[in-house]
Amino acid sequence: MPKTDTILSTKSLHYFLQLIDTMNYTQAAQILGITQPALTQQIKKIEHAIGTPLFGQMGKKLYLTEAGKQLQTGAIKLLGTINSVVNDIQEFTQADKGNISIGVLDSVDSEVLRKFLVKFNQKSPDITVNVCYFNRKDLWYNLDNNLIDLALIYVPDNMKKSQVNLQNQYDYMKVCEDRLTILTHDKKAKAGKSYPVSEFIDRQWVAYPDNFYLTQIMREKFGSKMNAKNGMKVPLSFSSTKQLLDTAEETEYDTFINNSYYQLHKNDINLTPIYLKDDTKFSTSVIYRKGKKDVPRIERFLAEFKKFLDE
Repeated sequence: MPKTDTILSTKSLHYFLQLIDTMNYTQAAQILGITQPALTQQIKKIEHAIGTPLFGQMGKKLYLTEAGKQLQTGAIKLLGTINSVVNDIQEFTQADKGNISIGVLDSVDSEVLRKFLVKFNQKSPDITVNVCYFNRKDLWYNLDNNLIDLALIYVPDNMKKSQVNLQNQYDYMKVCEDRLTILTHDKKAKAGKSYPVSEFIDRQWVAYPDNFYLTQIMREKFGSKMNAKNGMKVPLSFSSTKQLLDTAEETEYDTFINNSYYQLHKNDINLTPIYLKDDTKFSTSVIYRKGKKDVPRIERFLAEFKKFLDE
């Protein structure tokens, strides 16, 4: 019987899950900070220990085998359990040591968080903070399964997740109030004014992908007109806010972003900021499972972050 206890370490399982995230050996190795041959060797060791391939290849694309899918489920549960045990132990340690993992919704501007982390690291150099970016589905999955401690996300979140009850399962701390800001080339538009959706029906847009929160807000406002012949036309979409803005300024396309990002970068943006009438208000918030605040380092982190925001 193979000695799986020496092969299936937390490190090797972490390598395995990172490869699943990218489905690319080169990218996964770069993220992990190791060489591609080292990653390949690690995966082969796991496959040898289990006795079956974890990945298949179709052309140049990798895919998970059935064995790979089963190990993925087990690895996530195992690492989640280990993280939970470590958290339980560290609850009784000092508030200035340990690890904090933060998941950020990929469409949220995290510049304020980044600036805070620089100051927090100076005050608490022995607390290691890891920040990863996720789409909404993966972010909730990681939060639900205790794979991350905190999540920076828009609230309310109109993802179809009726089973999540913020009041019962989660606590949250508001970072900033926000709203959708339209950036237009329309020379008739007056900065800061609000206009009905009908004013934008025939314009073309560069937008976030369809599963992004701000795009979903626009879908709700345009309703059935979103994909209609005379509705909202989106020839190009980008997940990166900077690429979205650069493209909007290089074309005649309008775009939309969250107002907090606009306020931070308005000196570099040459389009006119306007709003939709009766637009949806939301907030950027830090969400965490109830009980997380009992962990000293996380309690300290949240207290320092709130103080930073107040200042």
